[in-house]
Amino acid sequence: MKNIGIIGCGNILETYMRAEEYFNNLNFVACADINLDATKKTAEQYNIIPLSVDEILNDKNIDIILNLTIPQAHYEISKLALDSNKHVYCEKPMSVKYSDAKNLLNLASKNNLYLGNAPDTFLGGGGQLARKIVDNNDIGQILTGNFVFAFPGVQDFHPNPESWFQEGGGPVIDMGPYFFTTLVNLLGPAKSVTGRGMKFFENREYKAGPKKGKMFSVDIPTSYMLNIEFHNKAMIQGFISFDVLNHKRNHMELYGTNGSIVVPDPNMFGGPVSISGELGSEWRDISVEDKPLGKTNIINHSGRSNEAPKQANYRGIGLAEMIDSMENNRKHRCNSELALHVLDLIECTMLSSSKMEDIQLRTTCLKPEPLGDDSVKKLLKVDTQK
Repeated sequence: MKNIGIIGCGNILETYMRAEEYFNNLNFVACADINLDATKKTAEQYNIIPLSVDEILNDKNIDIILNLTIPQAHYEISKLALDSNKHVYCEKPMSVKYSDAKNLLNLASKNNLYLGNAPDTFLGGGGQLARKIVDNNDIGQILTGNFVFAFPGVQDFHPNPESWFQEGGGPVIDMGPYFFTTLVNLLGPAKSVTGRGMKFFENREYKAGPKKGKMFSVDIPTSYMLNIEFHNKAMIQGFISFDVLNHKRNHMELYGTNGSIVVPDPNMFGGPVSISGELGSEWRDISVEDKPLGKTNIINHSGRSNEAPKQANYRGIGLAEMIDSMENNRKHRCNSELALHVLDLIECTMLSSSKMEDIQLRTTCLKPEPLGDDSVKKLLKVDTQK
């Protein structure tokens, strides 16, 4: 059993702590945060040890650092952990800069350490069923498609939304990892991207927390339109925005030579997956409720367009699968090469938008291996089918 220390006691922490209820190889033992009150509160709530960042990095009983800090701190904390000879699993993105993320890969390789990265949602029942349909050639060769994520922004519910609207934030770096990782899982690596970004307002209003009613500055574009060319020749159009109140678009649709597929929300684990065949044929919904990482386990509607009130959320499978890979000496699915390629696509999207030109990606990667239900069940502490 590997001991896991957490750095960063923010909003996402609760989701990972809940994962300990599902997966049999997650053992959270300590936490740290620059906010000492948050450290103490987290330790008391989850019965783990409160430590300073230095203490948790130097604790020889801790094998893995789970990096849950804000994106702008991901690189610094992951580097400190790797320098301390600890394996790392980090929330998305790996870093806000491609060059820093590449440095982390080199450091992990040099120190013979595992470096994993969210998102792991593509390992869910919906993502894996879509992968099986594509791999089986059920809808033929994927030619084109589109995806969308659009909502008004985190200021509606988050008391400290500033980092989402500053350098290192924005809709592409926030939500792009989910959609880009899902696309790479289905289509393989991207080749180039053309993007256009817009900032519509210089300021936004706090709508939650103690600063409600006051204003904060917007420093970066908040809407992006983009076209991605993949090495398999597919061309995918995307729209990612913090400027949309409501819409009625599917999260992702892919169009093949023999039919089409609606891929479920890449930000979640469930379904259904919808497919159609020949021209004019009916759409068929395929449930994933019988899959261990597809069954509905939460009811929580945020009010966002096209977000189902019942969802499947099994965040933590990427960390659990990485630990299993460590113990069996194999490559993990949420691996650093995949995360670096996704970050490359994120950075190239923003670079293309600023330069108004097509940008070639600097990296490639392998499609992660499919994750079958039998492999998932070996990692489960409880039977999620019940």
